[in-house]
Amino acid sequence: MGKDKVSITESKIKHKKLFSLLRHVKKEWKLYSFLVLPIAYYIIFKYIPMAGNIIAFRKYKGGSNIFGSTWVGLRYFNQFLQDESFWKAFENTLRLSISYIAVRFPATLIFALLLNEIKTLAAKKFVQTVSYLPHFISLVVVCGMVKEIVSLNGPINSLIAGMGFEKMAFISLPECFSTIYISSGVWQALGWGTILYLTAMTNINMELYEASAIDGAGKLKQALHITIPGIMPTIMTLLILDVGGIMTSTNMQKILLLYNPLTQEKADIIGTYVYRMGITGGNFSYATAVGLFEGIIGLILVTSANTLSKKFTESSLW
Repeated sequence: MGKDKVSITESKIKHKKLFSLLRHVKKEWKLYSFLVLPIAYYIIFKYIPMAGNIIAFRKYKGGSNIFGSTWVGLRYFNQFLQDESFWKAFENTLRLSISYIAVRFPATLIFALLLNEIKTLAAKKFVQTVSYLPHFISLVVVCGMVKEIVSLNGPINSLIAGMGFEKMAFISLPECFSTIYISSGVWQALGWGTILYLTAMTNINMELYEASAIDGAGKLKQALHITIPGIMPTIMTLLILDVGGIMTSTNMQKILLLYNPLTQEKADIIGTYVYRMGITGGNFSYATAVGLFEGIIGLILVTSANTLSKKFTESSLW
């Protein structure tokens, strides 16, 4: 009887919340109408195309049934799992993604902390504007700038030649690709990545800083014991998203624009591998199987990161 009463009470609470939500939607329908286009976008371009994943288990050829002609089961999964090129792309994806996150994540947080310490409003706005600008530059332009900077006649090689050393074709050296990719990515994302941190910092009670200053705490101690704990939910949320996107956080378009046959060994990632197998090679079912495998791993990573964050920091996405 006790369990029945609890279930009835929970049912009443759910119905009450639903009724309250519907009443609020009816009252603020103009505001909720702004959700129509984003929801339609995700349904049309994100969820409906997911039905095409079925061709990972079926043999598909251009011009035939869009869902494939013959059921082949796990044939394509077994095929790419035995392909050395796939595992090399898998390794490159992990290496580039983890290295990029390991550099960008703390760099963005540190930059936000430093930016928050600028008290002159004009100076703060100037630094913010300058740091935000790279985010709005076209990726094609960014890659063109990167290639010019590291080219044989670029400023870096000019400086090297001026110091009496031999010029190097950095863009063609496999061992230099990771550094070029990560450094250019951090430069482009550094300023834009601070927005959420700065927004979270505005919610911290200023009296905490005043009290700590009276106790003799310096800026470093205030950052470590007040600012960072105050924005910890935001930090953990962004970290969960980064961890969940390890398999997809590498920018495929940027890789395609930067790499060449000489650096493919270190630059080829799962995204470019899928592009090469599917769009260029016409093996659509094979490429779909690889993409589906990548998505499943991403789902496992984000779920695991969210669970661990909820357990140890009480901050999570859901």
